[in-house]
Amino acid sequence: MFLHASVLVNAGFVALPVLLGSGFVLAGDWAGRRLGESPTTRRRWAIGTGLAVLLWLVVTAAAAASGVLRKFDVTPPPFAVLLLAIIVLGILVPFSPLGTRLIRGLPLAALVGYQVFRFPLELLMHRAYVEGIMPEQMSYSGRNFDILTGISAGLLGLILLRSPVPRWVVHVWNVAGFALLVNIVTVALVSSPAFAWFGRDRLNVFVLYPPFVWLPAVMVLAALMGHILVWRKLRIGESGR
Repeated sequence: MFLHASVLVNAGFVALPVLLGSGFVLAGDWAGRRLGESPTTRRRWAIGTGLAVLLWLVVTAAAAASGVLRKFDVTPPPFAVLLLAIIVLGILVPFSPLGTRLIRGLPLAALVGYQVFRFPLELLMHRAYVEGIMPEQMSYSGRNFDILTGISAGLLGLILLRSPVPRWVVHVWNVAGFALLVNIVTVALVSSPAFAWFGRDRLNVFVLYPPFVWLPAVMVLAALMGHILVWRKLRIGESGR
């Protein structure tokens, strides 16, 4: 099944995570510039962040390539450990010194607008469904409505660049986007071999192989971190314009 993925799908699931990882490093440097950090400090942050991103990409891809994530006959399943690591990182990073640096140095428009990546991601996931790589329920033809977050993130980000927006509007958007993220993660989880909620012929097993493992390991992680960063930004009451 996985040998029949088109070049477009394979390339997309490589390019988007790599672009997100690179963007994360560049966002940190941009935040440092806005905070008035010295070139040496910014370089140190960039190298550290870049190495951490590269390590995460390599480790998760290697775990998928080795086949260890496909072992659901052990307790706990290795894939469950990966999901736990994603959740822990998704919470810890936004509350780390790096997360504080991002919310202090980046404008709210950037923290909201970057979630536009979920729009091309959903198009890519739908293509994966059409090609038989991914089960229907994980696409917008099924039970995944996260494309709305991607579209609205781009629109709201542009509006925030041009004029002030009431804080409650951003709060509502952030809660709605987080709810849609939880929805698709839940659908993906109950579609795994451990639950097979939608039947054994509609299993979510493609994320157990590279490069598709980067869907949860990078893109879900990026979405989760983004929502928490927006909440932190709103809490300290800064627009960072």
